[in-house]
Amino acid sequence: MYHPSFNRRQYLKLVSAAPAAASAMQTTTDEDRVRRMKWWHEARFGMFIHWGLYSVLGRHEWAMEQEGIPVAEYEKLAARFKPKPAPAREWAALAKKAGMKYMVMTSKHHEGFCHFNTATTSYCAPKQAASRDLVKEYVDAARAEGLRVGFYYSLMDWHHPDGARCREDEQARRRFVDYIHTHVRELMTNYGKIDILWYDVAWPLSPEGWESVKMNQMVRKLQPDVIINNRSRVPEDFDTPEQRIQASQGRNWEACMTMNDSWGYHNADDAWKSPKQCLRNLITCSRQGGNYLLNIGPMADGSVPPESVRILSAVGAWLDKNGQAIYDTDPCQVGRSNYMSFTRKGNTLYAHVHFWPGSVVSIGGLKSKVLSAKLLASGAPVKFHQEEFRVQFTGLPAAAPDSPITTLAIECDGEPRQDMDNVRINRPRLKA
Repeated sequence: MYHPSFNRRQYLKLVSAAPAAASAMQTTTDEDRVRRMKWWHEARFGMFIHWGLYSVLGRHEWAMEQEGIPVAEYEKLAARFKPKPAPAREWAALAKKAGMKYMVMTSKHHEGFCHFNTATTSYCAPKQAASRDLVKEYVDAARAEGLRVGFYYSLMDWHHPDGARCREDEQARRRFVDYIHTHVRELMTNYGKIDILWYDVAWPLSPEGWESVKMNQMVRKLQPDVIINNRSRVPEDFDTPEQRIQASQGRNWEACMTMNDSWGYHNADDAWKSPKQCLRNLITCSRQGGNYLLNIGPMADGSVPPESVRILSAVGAWLDKNGQAIYDTDPCQVGRSNYMSFTRKGNTLYAHVHFWPGSVVSIGGLKSKVLSAKLLASGAPVKFHQEEFRVQFTGLPAAAPDSPITTLAIECDGEPRQDMDNVRINRPRLKA
């Protein structure tokens, strides 16, 4: 993943799709993409897993580069990377409990260590101290919980001898691209049906240098229903704003975020987001028609940090009662309030009150006629009064009835619409 000290302008160029590549990558029709991505749009919420040798150090997934650790020194971590039995079962159970519908695990991060069995190198979990295929364990665990399966794969590789010199040396490029394509082929061949292929940093080559179009055509031949992100430097199926929520115009998108400030396990990173903040992020993604991929960074033995478990358990408890306001929702035009956020499904507007105001909740500028309202979690009806410039929901408890966010389900006579300009311009003013 992106790190703050990595030149951001360079990074944005890497993940942006070049126009030439965009026109070349016509491997699927729009109709086919809609079919393949239907489940993904309905899901809204997934688990990202960043796990690698860096978890042994416990100092962030970019430690090898940021600390200038030599390859010969760093690769010795493989002898200390000995996960406990079946940690992926814990991840999958936690994802299910959290209300997540799919998982994406690092099969190879920038450090170059492969969690899967590969014919290309001995620098992989089955041939090192772990002595087993950790990708297979993950796939089996996700499927056992009924979750969709995704693979993260970093094109950048700090370990491979051609990982940097491929930029200047054509023979090195040929060897390195063959190495990368072989990995992708192995991942798409050896683990059954794969739902998502999530590439990361395409340094140092162009899409032509990576032969990305050819690579992704191979992927689709092996996995006809797979969906692919944009980080092989061709647009493919969806965009991937990182550590921010930014809707893409006319494109599918998924915001990927951490629960603290690190993707990989960092034993001193205590900048944890609250369950409320994670839920607000999920609500915002859902409102704007995108997905939310929330990361865990397991420890070296595969255990999930307790704070991650606490946060995701709280998120899941909320979704158990309010999930219909998140899953399979439609883009929502209503969005203006300083203490609540909104999602929509058809003509139902969901008002998510994250700062409870007391016994009256008001929405300004709602143009649609309200037919009924209720507290979503309990189903208790809510009284309301609607006038031209606002609708007020009354008789509510003085304290928030649900934690950490209370949601009102509001039935309207059509798609909910908000016009704050009407409030600002036409609301009666006092006479001069």
